Amino acid sequence: MKILIVGGGGREHAIAQAVARSKRCSKLYCAPGNAGIASLAECVPIGAMEFDKIVAFSKENAIDFVIVGPDDPLVGGLVDELDKAGIRTFGPKAEAAIIEGSKAFSKDLMKKYNIPTASYENFEDADKALEYLKTKASFPIVLKADGLALGKGVLICNTLEEAEEGVKTIMQDKKFGSAGNRMVIEEFMTGREVSVLSFVDGKTVKIMSSAQDHKRAGDGDTGLNTGGMGNFSPSPFYTDEVNEFCMKNIFQPTVDAMAAEGRPFHGVIFFGLMLTPNGPKVLEYNARFGDPEAQVVLPRLENDIIDVMDACIDGKLDEIDLKFSDKAAVCVVLASDGYPVKYEKGFPIEGLEKFEGKDDVFCFHAGSKFDDAGRIVTNGGRVLGITALGNDLKDARKKAYEATEWVSFDNKYMRHDIGKAIDEA
Repeated sequence: MKILIVGGGGREHAIAQAVARSKRCSKLYCAPGNAGIASLAECVPIGAMEFDKIVAFSKENAIDFVIVGPDDPLVGGLVDELDKAGIRTFGPKAEAAIIEGSKAFSKDLMKKYNIPTASYENFEDADKALEYLKTKASFPIVLKADGLALGKGVLICNTLEEAEEGVKTIMQDKKFGSAGNRMVIEEFMTGREVSVLSFVDGKTVKIMSSAQDHKRAGDGDTGLNTGGMGNFSPSPFYTDEVNEFCMKNIFQPTVDAMAAEGRPFHGVIFFGLMLTPNGPKVLEYNARFGDPEAQVVLPRLENDIIDVMDACIDGKLDEIDLKFSDKAAVCVVLASDGYPVKYEKGFPIEGLEKFEGKDDVFCFHAGSKFDDAGRIVTNGGRVLGITALGNDLKDARKKAYEATEWVSFDNKYMRHDIGKAIDEA
């Protein structure tokens, strides 16, 4: 099969690596891809939101199968456009991707179908939001921009003053653009955060693996929220008992709810969970592989990923025996110093050749490109995801941090405590 992956980050590099292992893939393309993906696929200079160009390219090159990676094109309806053109595509249509595209929609869905989540209110008017905060809120409290905001549209406010500033940021200054036209004000939950990726075929849900993200920019969970500074999988806090509860009360009910709403979901649902003292509750849904969750989960997938994706499209996921290796994985993100606010890019990356031929340590490119001289240079806030597989989480973490020293670039920055929670398990 000729396969096209849409996207150009670390998630897409992890998907590309899994697809390249498939016996069914004869030729792999990626739009737009990056300098790391270029070692596995032919990268074409088409942006993820250039729907017409993606459809035209797929037709002209007789693409058999398209995989859409990022949230924006999924929510925007790229799968719908490809489907109309008769091109087989993995990912939810826009009517289903709304589970990520609108936090207000997903909260209302959970309330309607009794899926455990934090109590909340939706607001379209900043003055009404401020009135609610002054009269009915207890602190700390969470403010969420309704739409997509690159994982950064969530503010945790400890005081009324912080919350008032948050309303200004989201709804009045529109720091996250039109994502802030509506806002969710939500109860602050405490507990361990766990991410669970799952394959879904409209009716059946099969869990891939649990993972735990590190969102804050600085060590000790300090600093600003980012798209993710590192990850480990599986989470030792996601026990069999937790899994049983979630399957019965969260995972299957969510898939059933979407079907009941006339929005059958085919693709990947990422369940962001909080393990609260009162049981697991949903923090958020994503309609695709997480980033960097994909970098710790997909290297452990033992099935042919195209077989699994086919089954999701055709409603035959119940026929797949989903298997993952019992290895653990840890990913440490190498970022540009100053991320997520302001940073320089265009610095040459040295040492990438040290990862060649390794089957237990990987370098996933998130923000890289070739410069005019053909060198691989930094091209984003998150530059590389260094992932290692180990016999257990401590082994994987040790190997991942050792491998972060193999590569260098000016203004290289990373957290030094990814997976520290493992010690408390």
